[in-house]
Amino acid sequence: QGQLVESGGGSVQAGGSLRLSCAASGNTYSSNLMGWFRQAPGKEREAVATIYVKSAYTYLVDSVAGRFTISRDNAKNTVYLQMNSLKPEDTAMYYCASDLMWGGWQEPRGWRYWGQGTQVTVSS
Repeated sequence: QGQLVESGGGSVQAGGSLRLSCAASGNTYSSNLMGWFRQAPGKEREAVATIYVKSAYTYLVDSVAGRFTISRDNAKNTVYLQMNSLKPEDTAMYYCASDLMWGGWQEPRGWRYWGQGTQVTVSS
């Protein structure tokens, strides 16, 4: 079946950078979309960014646009999230998702596969 494995999380000060990776194995590297979501304690999971695997078109939510970049390496079945100018409000568990089955990309329930998450903590 395969799995999605996130890495690259950690603790940084505000203004710092991190690069998250999502390595997909088996059939979890989607032929259509891959995405990143995040969930802070006590809050719902929210969309961050998505990328079309074939065309590399990307979409990011307004709160991270201009600071985050999503990219992919199809040869490595890996998706990245480069996060710059991090803010304390970016603190969350970050999840990789693949294979959008239905709905808009920002709806978590529409995605088939999920990783276990990687923690990002930004201190002020």
